[in-house]
Amino acid sequence: LAEESPDSAYHSHGSSLEEEAAERMDDEELERLLSYWQSVGRGHQVDVPRDMAEPIQQLTRNNNPQERQNIPFTLIQRKEKLGDLLYEKRQYGKAKWACIKMKEKQYEQSICLGFMKLMRYICEQNSSGLYLGITIPIVTIVHTNEAQSAMSQAVTVAYYLPEVLQDEPPHPFDSDIIIEEWPATIVYSRSFRGITNEDSIMREINLLAAILESPELCLRDTFIIAGYTNPAAANRHNEIWFLQRP
Repeated sequence: LAEESPDSAYHSHGSSLEEEAAERMDDEELERLLSYWQSVGRGHQVDVPRDMAEPIQQLTRNNNPQERQNIPFTLIQRKEKLGDLLYEKRQYGKAKWACIKMKEKQYEQSICLGFMKLMRYICEQNSSGLYLGITIPIVTIVHTNEAQSAMSQAVTVAYYLPEVLQDEPPHPFDSDIIIEEWPATIVYSRSFRGITNEDSIMREINLLAAILESPELCLRDTFIIAGYTNPAAANRHNEIWFLQRP
């Protein structure tokens, strides 16, 4: 057997040390991110399990604004008053969404747990074995009574499948996630910031209902909360969507 030269021995040993250091840094990053999400979860009374570490890391690494795909829509109208945007009227096309129904005690628990399940699907836990990519906004369908004075606990958290996957969406490993095709829809959208809970959502529903010229054109008991930042963010960018009747 040929003897290994001191130089090649150094390089092979050096590269293995570099790999070990990289792995150690990876493990530290994993722990740091998991710990952060667990602390945020506790604030929402949600337990973030250890098996979320890798999806969280993948999502964080791919969370550059350039990597995110915005859900396409056609702007129909912008309603302004004294230079302030009151709402936008938009048309969203027919599309496929990965959806999960949740019914926790609190809205924040439902969206956090639903988002974690969708994260696993996005981060390789699907029939393609690939990272699917983030699309924004992640949306939540909420329901109220006819008087719009109380919100139902049952919500649906949904992820718009990227354009390249619309024809053949990867199959989720989680049987709770259903791929649905939503029809083309006209929405009235108003932006708001901060946390989303039962109180803030009901406030935003009442605000937009008061601003719209013809609120009777929209569904009275079904609304969408569109989230542009993940549930761990403090000052979230959200929208309330009213859905025009078909």
